[in-house]
Amino acid sequence: MTWVIVLVLAAIAFGTMAFMLKLPRAGWEITGAALLFGISGYALQGHPGLPGAPRTAVEDQKVADAELIKQRAEMGDQFGKGQSWLVLSDALARQGQYRASADVLGKAVQAQPGDADLWVALGNALVGHSEGMITPAAQFAFQKAAKISPEHPGPPFFMGLALAQSGRLADARAIWAELLARSPADAPYRADLQARLARIDSMLAASGQAPATPPAAPQMEPTAAPSADASASAE
Repeated sequence: MTWVIVLVLAAIAFGTMAFMLKLPRAGWEITGAALLFGISGYALQGHPGLPGAPRTAVEDQKVADAELIKQRAEMGDQFGKGQSWLVLSDALARQGQYRASADVLGKAVQAQPGDADLWVALGNALVGHSEGMITPAAQFAFQKAAKISPEHPGPPFFMGLALAQSGRLADARAIWAELLARSPADAPYRADLQARLARIDSMLAASGQAPATPPAAPQMEPTAAPSADASASAE
């Protein structure tokens, strides 16, 4: 039945072009050949008998940067134990489901409020949900992680990244410079951090914003949680 409909539609299309739109007779053959070519392609690749399978669009077509997820995991190897939560939230983030990832991590920090890794991951999920912009809730999550574990490199690194993505290059540079100054010489993230600082310096210099003296880093200790428990929600 499907092929009957296809052929009828092709005949109607040909008739419309030939008689109603006054297609010149010299073009009938090439038009008919084009229609038959299209039908042949459908015959080879089409599957009209398969049931429909509507898909719900993901929240964000941009998937999380796998390298950044790996970097966050490496930075937090010795600082937290909430791996089961992180595995689930990272899987959601890789699919662009930042809201769902933030919801999972909001429950995680309620269950384990002393785990700095969970707070860092929550901050990243909130930044992803806001399309790369740092929000008060995300900033609170990073600051909370820094307060729990002052030596953890993740909070300043990812807060600096969020600030840079939000256009606050001088603030990002100040945080990263401070992190680099206190990082061990053999820290695996030093080379990446130095490269990011060099790029920021180039961007600041190109825009004429390079400060003679780097500004003080934004406060990395939380003052008060955002209203409506924003640290446990993506909104």
